[in-house]
Amino acid sequence: MPIQTLNALKKKFSSLSAQPAEAPITFAHSNPSFEIIALGARSGVLDGNMSSYMIRPLGTNEAVLCDAGTLGNGLKRAEKKHILNDIPVDLDPSLTRAGLVLHQTIRAYLISHAHLDHVAGLVLSSPDDTAKPIYAFPQTREILSEHLFNNRVWGNMGNQGAEPHIGKYHYKDMTPGQTERITHTQLDITAWPLAHGNTTSTAFLIKHNDHAVLYMGDTEANTEEGKAHLNTVWQAIAPLVKEGKLKAIIMEATYPDGRADNALFGHMRPKDLLQALRDLGHECGGRHYIRGLQVLVTHVKETFESNTDNTRKIYHNLQDGNDIGIHFIMAEQSARYLV
Repeated sequence: MPIQTLNALKKKFSSLSAQPAEAPITFAHSNPSFEIIALGARSGVLDGNMSSYMIRPLGTNEAVLCDAGTLGNGLKRAEKKHILNDIPVDLDPSLTRAGLVLHQTIRAYLISHAHLDHVAGLVLSSPDDTAKPIYAFPQTREILSEHLFNNRVWGNMGNQGAEPHIGKYHYKDMTPGQTERITHTQLDITAWPLAHGNTTSTAFLIKHNDHAVLYMGDTEANTEEGKAHLNTVWQAIAPLVKEGKLKAIIMEATYPDGRADNALFGHMRPKDLLQALRDLGHECGGRHYIRGLQVLVTHVKETFESNTDNTRKIYHNLQDGNDIGIHFIMAEQSARYLV
């Protein structure tokens, strides 16, 4: 082959490889309003893959991060898989795309509760972060400021608690059922408490224009308190479900159905999740309202046990009991969902 032709081919393939790859999609609704990116999807021993979901209205550079068990690792993995390519960031050659998303796109943190698998990434990435609000219930804010950002475990990145305050993060206390506009965005959020063992977890409704996504932190459904809190959430969101404006629910199923009631530690199994969703259908006035609802299943417990695939077990448990027509999707790290 002539040298000129070989050089021309090299140049052609070099230019092709330099083009940004199309961001892959794991699931796409026929008429999506939001993008959900799982920066972390598990619980248990996978310390680089803990609960962390970025929710962004399509066409915007505005997102919230629902929990932050994994953050820096999740963003870097997403960048390598080209998951962040469709986000319209303002380019800055001094930052990677993951860094641009951290600095520009993520406008606020919604922290459901302060367990380490939901906040470790927030703490570890904080020195490289930009100023942002942290929305949480007062109990969660107190734990963050007293036991994590306290100048002993970590520098006080918040605007409350131990002196000196670095003040990068501003705590925003949520009031149950009260809607707030997230600073510098067109996103509205509403929070309700959830029961989770001896702590309070949170359900966050993220709304943009007429559509919404419901993110639910860890919760229990096999106790009276757990059921009562879930029913309050269902009552609040039922109108959105009936009108077809709730695009997805992000909700946990931590253990397979074989797990004993006294070993759930404030979590749910597939049968608990299914019953909770049946209750939502009842609240809406009939199961037909929730048929086809997208439910992204989170927080599957990973272990060191051999020959154990809890994700597969939980998915089969859900499908076997799915008499309500829910579209269950098992959340995976670095996956992109258009809902």
